[in-house]
Amino acid sequence: MVLLSTLLCSNLSLAEFDHDASQNIEELPNATPLKSLSSLQSLKNLSQQKSYEAPFVQQLNNAHKVRTLFVAVQDLPIVDIQLTFNAGSAQDENIAKGLNGLSNMAARLMTEGTDQYTAKQIASIFDGLGAKFSVNAYRDMFTVRMRVLSDPQKLNPAIEMMLHVLNHATFNNSGLNLVLNNTKIGQKQIQENPNRLMNIRFYRAIYGKHPYAEPSVGTNGSIQKITPELLVQFRKQLLVAQNMNIAITGNLSTEQATQLGNLITQNLAQGEKAAELPEPLDQTDFNIQYIPYQSTQAHIMMGHLGIRREDPDRIALEVANQMFGGNGFNSVLMKELRVKRGYTYGAYSTLSSTQARGLFSLSYSTQQDQIMESIRVTHQALIDFVRQPIQRKVLEETKEGMLRSFPMTFSSNANINAQLAAIAFYHLPSNYLSDYQQQLSQITAKQVQTALQKHIRADRLTLVIVANQLDAVALKTMLNANLGIHTALISEKSTAPVSK
Repeated sequence: MVLLSTLLCSNLSLAEFDHDASQNIEELPNATPLKSLSSLQSLKNLSQQKSYEAPFVQQLNNAHKVRTLFVAVQDLPIVDIQLTFNAGSAQDENIAKGLNGLSNMAARLMTEGTDQYTAKQIASIFDGLGAKFSVNAYRDMFTVRMRVLSDPQKLNPAIEMMLHVLNHATFNNSGLNLVLNNTKIGQKQIQENPNRLMNIRFYRAIYGKHPYAEPSVGTNGSIQKITPELLVQFRKQLLVAQNMNIAITGNLSTEQATQLGNLITQNLAQGEKAAELPEPLDQTDFNIQYIPYQSTQAHIMMGHLGIRREDPDRIALEVANQMFGGNGFNSVLMKELRVKRGYTYGAYSTLSSTQARGLFSLSYSTQQDQIMESIRVTHQALIDFVRQPIQRKVLEETKEGMLRSFPMTFSSNANINAQLAAIAFYHLPSNYLSDYQQQLSQITAKQVQTALQKHIRADRLTLVIVANQLDAVALKTMLNANLGIHTALISEKSTAPVSK
């Protein structure tokens, strides 16, 4: 292992920082007079532009051509590091068919022991260095995160330990069996949670045989096939330098961050990028999925395939989604379903954009006897939203709200680092954060309307309904009537599949 003995210059330690802070507090007078509110009125004159200013992102040179992004933040003597591998659950079956949940299992077992250290020893070493270390798996990403002091006496050994765990995790049987038992309990809990059932069915109905179709945690059947040998194969094939990007944020110089990125890259296994994901297939009609569930509440979700992360219409669609179902009581969905009719406590829409096409979806819960009418109102609201002109006043209010909240996405070192990781992973430009604000402020009603009509299709929705009962035939007829397609009653063997 290459040591970092010459990598970093000395920085103020956290203990010194806390001591200095406490000294300053003690020196304050005991009875500092409070200023009147009137004396604070000058705050109104502060420029809003500064609060919107995105951090300066540097793309560092890397000897192994691994994309490395860095933001220098000198306020605190800490460093945040994230290694992001293209090794989420969407890549599970690249190891072997039917291994859904493999990446999640690898993430959970990564710190359970190596060929030199037990799980307890690993935790003790990180704790002794004051380092926070975590490993997680999602549909697209496999992430390794660490936060540690920038003091070389803390940072250097923490980096060495992080790399050791990545390179030498054994995924032992005892840890695997423990996680398997806990996962079985979690799978049973899913069956008692209508929202989880609804989400799982929704992904399966939308994605079919695509890698996104199965839950990231796997299923009872798939996780039983996972062995330590398969987990080691996963690590050797996918947790390699060429399948990774690096995000660094904190109290380092550009030269120090560059050396750190190179050190991490050269001390990880070398390999190849993961295979590109296939594109999922669009539905051509309504797809009605029914899950019988004994409850007074019915849970409803509907939507269809969305866009890839790099789609040029993404910002316009984000604005549209905020207006339709993402803006609390001001959204179209909340006004139609809760404010006007009292059908639900909350109704929300989401737009996810991923490596392959993501999802546009909306969901809410309502009383059993309000299922049909609430779906009719929701579907009609979506049709009208796509067809009717965007109200300019509402558009400007929505954009202003998004611009004001956007700085929260980089309000801390950890948030900045998460943004850097996403920018690198999804092949976005390094100036994405500053460009996003400019593009958002310039979005027009015409752009939003064009994006809506291009990407949002009220005629090919997948609907998942978790309820006591459902007349799927009547539901299909009603949806067609909303579209102006008046059809006779159809049999349950309709072209719109109904699954129980």
